[in-house]
Amino acid sequence: MSAHLLEVRNLSVEFHTATGTVKAVKNVSYHLDRGETLAILGESGSGKSVSASAIMNLIDMPPGKITSGEILFDGKDLLTMDPAARRDVNGRRIAMIFQDPLSHLNPVYTVGWQIEEALTAHGATRAAARSEALRLVARVGIPAPEASLKKYPHEFSGGQRQRLMIAMALALKPDLLIADEPTTALDVTVQAEVLALLEELQHETGMGVLIITHDLGVVAEIADRVVVMNAGEVVETGETGEVYRNPAHPYTKKLIGAAPGKGAMHAPLARAEPVLSVRGARKVYGEFTAVHEVSFDLMAGETLAIVGESGSGKSTVAKMLLRLEEPSGGQAFWKGRDLFAMAPAELYALRRDLQMVFQDPTQSLNPRMTVWQLITEAWVIHPGILPRDKWKARVAELLGQVGLKPEMAGRYPHQFSGGQRQRIAIARALALEPQLIICDEAVSALDVSVQAQVIELLDGLRKRLGIAFVFIAHDLPVVRDFADHVMVMQKGRVVELGTVREVFETPREPYTQALLAAGLDPDPEVQAARRKARLALAEG
Repeated sequence: MSAHLLEVRNLSVEFHTATGTVKAVKNVSYHLDRGETLAILGESGSGKSVSASAIMNLIDMPPGKITSGEILFDGKDLLTMDPAARRDVNGRRIAMIFQDPLSHLNPVYTVGWQIEEALTAHGATRAAARSEALRLVARVGIPAPEASLKKYPHEFSGGQRQRLMIAMALALKPDLLIADEPTTALDVTVQAEVLALLEELQHETGMGVLIITHDLGVVAEIADRVVVMNAGEVVETGETGEVYRNPAHPYTKKLIGAAPGKGAMHAPLARAEPVLSVRGARKVYGEFTAVHEVSFDLMAGETLAIVGESGSGKSTVAKMLLRLEEPSGGQAFWKGRDLFAMAPAELYALRRDLQMVFQDPTQSLNPRMTVWQLITEAWVIHPGILPRDKWKARVAELLGQVGLKPEMAGRYPHQFSGGQRQRIAIARALALEPQLIICDEAVSALDVSVQAQVIELLDGLRKRLGIAFVFIAHDLPVVRDFADHVMVMQKGRVVELGTVREVFETPREPYTQALLAAGLDPDPEVQAARRKARLALAEG
C-alpha cells in the first residue's frame, strides 16, 4: 500500500518501430501527495509526457508497451485494473489537460456540450450537467458564460481555450490533475493567469497537480518539488528551490545554465541606412482595424522584437511584410522598393531574401513530405542556389545546426515532437540563406537548451551574414537576450518602441510594465518576490 496519492514505481515503456525498439521510459519512480504540485522537467524526448500518458492509459499499445513497473493511485495499481474500473478512475478521479487545447477540443461541438459530456458520461443528468458547466465556465473566468457555452472552440482565444480545458478537467472534482505543458503557447499575462487559476483551484479542492513542462519559470512559479528527466530516466529530484540553488546532476546544471534572460543585453548598433522601412502600415477587416499606422526601421544585422498579447496585431504585421496578408494602407520599403506595391512576379523573385518561420510547425510543414523534401524544396523552387550533388551535405549541415541528426532526414513531420518540428522549420528557412527572417513565435515551443542553441545559431548568422530579424515573441527573457530593439504592441497600436535596454530597464508605458511583471523567472526566490509584487500591484 502506498501512503502517497500517486506513486510511480520503476516504470518502463518502450515503442517498437520499423528501425528498432525505442526505450522511452526507463525505471522511472516518483510520487505526489494531496495538495502538492510536482513538476516533471525535461526536454523533448525525455519521457516526461510518456510517463504521464501511462497514468491516464493513453499510450497506444501497440506500438507502445509497458514492460515493467507499478502506478499506484491511492494504493491501487492502475496497470492491473480491469478496463471498467480504469474508466471510472479516468475523468472522475484523475483528469488531464493538454498542451494544445485546439487539438483536444472537438471543433464540431459547442464547448458547453463538451463540458457536459464529461459529466453525463459519469452519470449526471443533462440538466445537472448544464448547470455545473455554467458554474465551471464562470469559475475559470470566461466572460458571458451563458453565451460562451453555445460557442465553438475556434471562437475563443488560446488562453480561453486552455481555461475551458481546465473547466472540463475539473468537472468531476478529480483528486489528481495532470497538466501537460499547459501554458507553452500562451502570452505571459495569460500564462500567469492560468497558473494562478490552477493554484487557486488546487487550494479550493486539495487536489494533487502533476505539471509537465520544459519551462524553468513555470517550475519556479507553481511547483513544490521537481523531478528532472533526461533520456527516459529520472536524473534528479527534490524541492524546487533546493534543486535550482544546488543542482547535483550535470544535465540539471545544463538546463539551469541555458535559461534565458540572464545574459548581457545587445549594445545598440550604429544606425545606418535601413534595409526595411515601414511607414503607416494598416490592416482593416471590414469595420475592425487590426493594425493602426505601424512604423519602424530595421538595419542589416539587426533584430527587432515585436511583443504583445494575442490580438495585439504583431503576427498581422509580420504577414503583411511578406504579403501573406494584403495591407490596407501604408508602405514597407525593402532596400528602397515598396513591398506593399510590388506585383506578384517581383515579389516571387524576392522570396529567397525574405523568409518566415511560423508559430505552429504542424500546420506549416507538409505532412506528406519527408524532412529531406521539405528542406530541398527551397532549392527546387529557386534553382541555381546549390548544385544537386551538394544537397545531401547541406541538409546534414542544416539539421546539425538546429540540433537534429542527419539520419532524421528520411522521417515525416508527425514522427517528431513539437520542438523538433520547429527546428525543421528553422532549418528550412535557413536553406535559402535569406537576408531577412521573420520569426513568429519560432522558439516558444523549444526546450530551454535547444532554445539557447537556436538563438545562438540565429545570432551567429545575424553577425556573420548580416541577416536582419523581425522576432515576434511572448517569451520576454528570450527577447531580452536576442533583440536590439523592442516594439510593444497593444490592440493594433505601437505603445512603446526603444532599445532592448530602454524597454526592459526603464519601461515608460503601464502596459509594458505589466508585461514585464507577468514574466516568469527560473529562480524560485526571484519569482516569489515577483509574484508578491504582482499581487500587491493588483490589490493597489
